[in-house]
Amino acid sequence: MLTITRKLEFDAGHRIPDHKSQCRNLHGHRYTLEITLMGEVINVEGSSDNGMIMDFSDIKSLAKAHLVDVWDHAFLVYEQDTPVRNFLASLPDHKTVVINRIPTVENLAQTAFEILTKAYQDHYGTGLRLHKLVLHETPNCWAEITAE
Repeated sequence: MLTITRKLEFDAGHRIPDHKSQCRNLHGHRYTLEITLMGEVINVEGSSDNGMIMDFSDIKSLAKAHLVDVWDHAFLVYEQDTPVRNFLASLPDHKTVVINRIPTVENLAQTAFEILTKAYQDHYGTGLRLHKLVLHETPNCWAEITAE
């Protein structure tokens, strides 16, 4: 099995509504996202991607379009966190992303994995697929999800 990994970073805010400590407050992180893809190496003479599973710039472009640019400098809010949703709605032109899970790093990784699986699925005819996603909330804390 041959894999390639591309790392991207973005900033986002969130809160964990029922957390026993500081994370129940509005705060933000510099997230680091590692995207690992698996597929066959392209073997097409004259192709820009010859010898690659996928060009790293294409990995970045798809990730940015489907996830990173959507979440970057946004507040990631749980759909049932009504007080925060109402507060954010009162701010003109605020970038808010409503998700259907409490925005822990585990749930954000799972949501990101679902979004990016669709983005990379059948992109090339090489069996390309998202194999693993790692989302660092801090340099010392992260969640990993791997395809079954």
